[in-house]
Amino acid sequence: MTELPISSWLPITREEALKRGWEEVDVVLISGDAYVDHPAFANAVIARVIEAEGFRVAIVPQPNWKDDLRDFRKFGKPRLCFAISAGNMDSMVNHYTANKRLRSDDAYTPGGVAGFRPDYATVVYSNILKKIYPEVPVIIGGIEVSMRRLVHYDYWSDSLKPSILIDSQADLLIYGMGETGIRLVLQKLAAGDNIHSIHNIPQTAYSIDKALTTGIIKDSNAIRLPSFEDCLIDKSSFARSFKPIEQESNKSSARILVQSVGIKDVIVNPPFPLMETRELDSVYNLPFTRLPHPKYKKRGAVPAYEMIRHSITMHRGCFGGCAFCTLSVHQGKFIASRSEASILKELESITQMPDFKGHISDLGGPSANMYRMQGIDLNICSKCSRASCLFPSVCKNLGFDHKPLTALYQKAIKVKGIKKVTIGSGIRYDMLTGRSAEEVKRFGLEEYSRQLIGFHVSGRLKVAPEHTSDSVLKLMRKPSFKLFHQFRNQFDSINRSLGLNQQIIPYFISSHPGSKLNDMANLAVETKELGFQLEQVQDFTPTPMTLASVMYYSGINPMTEEPVYSAKTKEDKLGQRQFFFWYKHENRSAITSTLKRIGEERLVPKLFGNPVHRAKR
Repeated sequence: MTELPISSWLPITREEALKRGWEEVDVVLISGDAYVDHPAFANAVIARVIEAEGFRVAIVPQPNWKDDLRDFRKFGKPRLCFAISAGNMDSMVNHYTANKRLRSDDAYTPGGVAGFRPDYATVVYSNILKKIYPEVPVIIGGIEVSMRRLVHYDYWSDSLKPSILIDSQADLLIYGMGETGIRLVLQKLAAGDNIHSIHNIPQTAYSIDKALTTGIIKDSNAIRLPSFEDCLIDKSSFARSFKPIEQESNKSSARILVQSVGIKDVIVNPPFPLMETRELDSVYNLPFTRLPHPKYKKRGAVPAYEMIRHSITMHRGCFGGCAFCTLSVHQGKFIASRSEASILKELESITQMPDFKGHISDLGGPSANMYRMQGIDLNICSKCSRASCLFPSVCKNLGFDHKPLTALYQKAIKVKGIKKVTIGSGIRYDMLTGRSAEEVKRFGLEEYSRQLIGFHVSGRLKVAPEHTSDSVLKLMRKPSFKLFHQFRNQFDSINRSLGLNQQIIPYFISSHPGSKLNDMANLAVETKELGFQLEQVQDFTPTPMTLASVMYYSGINPMTEEPVYSAKTKEDKLGQRQFFFWYKHENRSAITSTLKRIGEERLVPKLFGNPVHRAKR
C-alpha cells in the first residue's frame, strides 16, 4: 500500500503549512473533533469548501484550552478570520449522559479517550480567541451553535441561556448546514468588508446594540420574539417564543427573527433556499482522503470514523419533525439530494480503499428513506409551515416515491467490488405501511420494502417507534404504535416469503415529556407480548431548541398551550427506565412495588406470571 503524502490532508501543524509554502493562512478552523478527512465529519467538509474557494485554511483540531494556549496561536493571526465548530455533536451531549454523568469516552477522539474538548466548547474557544486576537473576526457554526442561536433551555445547567452569540462574543453565527454561508462570508471579508457590516447573508445571525436595529432591519415583517429577560421571568413566554421560531425555520420564505438580550438585539436571518443537487454533489466531490489525519496513528482509531468509514450520505434534511430530534432542526425539513451519479462515483471510490472488504455500511441520511422526496405541488409547500410532513398524518401533498431509492439500491449492489449494502440509517415505516393501494402502487412501496428487507438488512433492522402510548407519541410527533404492529407483520411476511430469518430492533425512549409511570408499565407489557426484551433504549435528554426541551422546561406544549408532565428527578427517571428491563430478575421487586403504588397491580402477572416467548431471530 502506498501511503498518501501529508499534503493530501489540510494542514493541522505549522510545519505542514510551511511545506505548502504558506507563511500565513486565510482561515483557521478550530474544531472540537479530531480531523478526519471524510464527508461525514463537519470540520472536514467546511475546511474543504473553504479550500475549494481558493482560500488557505488550516485546522486546529481539539486544541488544549488548559495550558498556555499555544494551539490557538500555532498559525498566528489569520488574514480573514477564525471559524469555530464544536464538532459533529453538541459538546454537552458528547460529554454527559441523560443523568448528567460524565461519559468515560468520546467517539470523535483518537482512541475514544474523553477529555479533549471543554464543556460548552464553542463559548470556550471563542472567548480564548477574543482575548488573544481581539481584532480578528470569529465566526461560529455547527450543530452546537445552530441549536443555541436563540434563547434556549440548557439541561446541564438547568437554566435558560441567551443566544450563544452573547456568551461566546463571536462576531457572526452561521446556522444549519454551513457551506453556502461560509463561502459568502469569506468572499465579503476578502473583498474588504468589515465583519460588523455583514448583515444580509441568509442563514446567519449576529448581535447589535438595540439602538441600531431599526436602521438595519428594513423588513416590516420581521418577528420580534419575547426577550431573554421576559423568558427568564415567565416560562410561558419562553414556550410561546418557540412556535414562531419553528414555523419560520420550516418555511421556504421565512422572516427575520429578533430577540432582545439586555442592551443587545440578536438578529437571525432566514435560511438559504434548498441546496440544489449540483451544489450538494460539488461538496461530496471535494478531494477527501476519507481517512483520519496520520498524526493519530499512534493514538488509536477514532470510533465514530470506524462506524461510518464505508458509508455514504445520500441526502440531507428530514421532514419527520420529531419533537426530540436535533437533526431535522439543524438540517431543515426540505430534502436536498445528491445525484445518482455522484453517489455511485463515491461508492466506486470506496471500493478502492485498501481496507474495504466489500460491505457498504449505510446509504442514508437523517432518515434512510427520504431520498429525492418533495411536495407534489411545490406552491403548496411554499405556503406551509408544518414542522412535519408525516405528523399528525402523512401530508396529502407529499410525494414519497420510493422507486428512485429502490433503483439506487439495486445499482449500488452491482458496483464492482461491493458484496453487500446495508441500510444503517433509521427507516420511517409510516410511509411504508397503512397506505392506500393507490399509494402503494404509485410510490413503489411494496417493491422498496422487499428490496430493503431482502437485500439490505444485516439480520437486524433498526426502527424507532419510541413509545407505545399514543398520547406520548402525539407529543413526540410520532405515529401510533398500531403502525409498528402493521410494519412488523409486513416485515415478518416478507421474511417468510424470501426464506429469511431476520429481526426487528425497536428503539424506545423513557421520560419524554408526557410519559408517566403508567405509560411505561404498559410499554413493558406490550413489548413483552410482542416477544421483545428491549436493549436499544435511552432516557430522554432535553437538547437545546427542540420542542421536547421546551415542554420539559416550561411544562407547556407551545403548540396547544396545554400543560405537560415531565419526569425530572433522578428517581422519577430511573422509575421509568426500569420498565425497559422488566426481564432482569434484579428489577422484579422494584417494578412490582411501583405497579402497586400507581394502581397498576393488574399488570404484575402480565409481566411476571408467564414466561416470555422471544421474537424469532
